[in-house]
Amino acid sequence: MSLIQYQIDTKEKFNVITILNKDLSSNLVPELANLMTDWGNMPQKNLVLNLQNLENWDEAVIEQITLSQGQFYEKNTSFVICALSDQLSAILDKTDYAELLNMTPTESEAWDIVQMEEIERELLDSDDMEFNLPEQD
Repeated sequence: MSLIQYQIDTKEKFNVITILNKDLSSNLVPELANLMTDWGNMPQKNLVLNLQNLENWDEAVIEQITLSQGQFYEKNTSFVICALSDQLSAILDKTDYAELLNMTPTESEAWDIVQMEEIERELLDSDDMEFNLPEQD
């Protein structure tokens, strides 16, 4: 039985995972790590993690989310956290992870980041880009 309750909203290029728990404590870190790995292996590889319902989280949870974000970016996929309450932000600000996380205030802004990063990857991965220098006389 899962102790982490969540809702999945599947979009074309990403999944939005909304955590329904009010509290994420350190004993949930192994389950959270497994869920993040599972979500990263879905056809929509990019992830938006919506924390609008969350009221409290332990530093071990923040650390795991940071590690998971790194794993997504290592796979050349996006991971954006959104909708942090002031209370969660205050807890986060007391850690060393605040500057490492890719966060937006709203889910809509998180979607924008995922889509922009997708465009960036497409442009950077494109093999058909040619740069022709002007001919010299």
